[in-house]
Amino acid sequence: MNPGYAGRTELPDNLKALLRPVAMMAPDLALITEVILASEGFACGKSLAQRIIVIYRLMQQQLSKCSHYDFGLRNIKSVLTMAGSLKRQNSNEEEAMIIIRSLIGLNEPRFLCKDKVLFHLLLVDLFPEENLDLSSDELLSNSIDRVMRFNGLYPDKALVEKTVQLAHSQKARHSNMLIGETMTGKTTIWKSLSIAKTKLDSHHPNYATSVKTQVLNPKALSIAELYGSYDTATFEWSDGVLSTLFKGCAENELEGKKGSEQWIVFDGPVDALWIESMNSVMDDSKILTLINGDRVSMTNSMSLLFEVEDLQVASPATVSRAGMIFVDCAPKWRAVIQRWLDGAKVGVLTEGKDHILNLCEKVRIHALDGECNVNFLSLMH
Repeated sequence: MNPGYAGRTELPDNLKALLRPVAMMAPDLALITEVILASEGFACGKSLAQRIIVIYRLMQQQLSKCSHYDFGLRNIKSVLTMAGSLKRQNSNEEEAMIIIRSLIGLNEPRFLCKDKVLFHLLLVDLFPEENLDLSSDELLSNSIDRVMRFNGLYPDKALVEKTVQLAHSQKARHSNMLIGETMTGKTTIWKSLSIAKTKLDSHHPNYATSVKTQVLNPKALSIAELYGSYDTATFEWSDGVLSTLFKGCAENELEGKKGSEQWIVFDGPVDALWIESMNSVMDDSKILTLINGDRVSMTNSMSLLFEVEDLQVASPATVSRAGMIFVDCAPKWRAVIQRWLDGAKVGVLTEGKDHILNLCEKVRIHALDGECNVNFLSLMH
């Protein structure tokens, strides 16, 4: 049914002979976009739809070919849904600016650094009359900054920005993926966000909530252990780890706390075998279907979060169903030194900190130039 998809097999020839071929045509994305914009209350839906389709076509042609990039109809639908939500919150805002905010909010977090620059250039070409300098969520950023400092971490600007992007993506999608190599801060991002959300008070109602997380490694379990299976001797059904967590979260929402959230975190590689069974959960139906016939629906308080290194074996169907946050916040030497200086037991004056940072910069330059025999005393002058 889907040739070339990972984790799926081709139909056998004897079964293909029983089926007749069906001709299909590509959907008219511009018309679909225009209709959705009109249903969301946009007055200039026709012109905006044309711009949206053009920018998606250009992104597909000019940006890098990465496994976590998706520029299909499901991504466009998420942008339009977010735009409708923003328009309802602020009906006086210019419609083109609402579209720009939605495009940036749902696409920029997944891009590589070089693609992010090109993406902004495309936006400038298609929306030359608009200002693309969007204001950041200062209150949430400050809360994340305080949480990181309290936990003994240096709040690197890029790391805080990725944490804010995850918060915004969770508002638009119930399934999100943090993608990046080891030691880039993926775990720090979602843990800091969960604590920051819990600590925010009623002055920020969009994020003030209590968060409960359930973490599991899907690759440490077999498919039967993950989803459940029948006993071959007694034919009795036994729930798996994920199905148990799912049913527990669905039945046991945090009572009495409005706006509370429950996250199920998949901390492990994405495998084509187990992730394909999650497609019905990750799309708009939000239903986990088990082989015993049980159908467990996600509640509004539930959210899925995947912490993975890459999506090389994931099918396009999986990639298109989740919000992507590409994390490339590798530890920078200056942040490490700054954290060490901030945590020094003996107080160091600001001038002394700057001198140490400058000294480390000189040593780093000489090390990159291959100068091993360096007179460090001469660098201190």
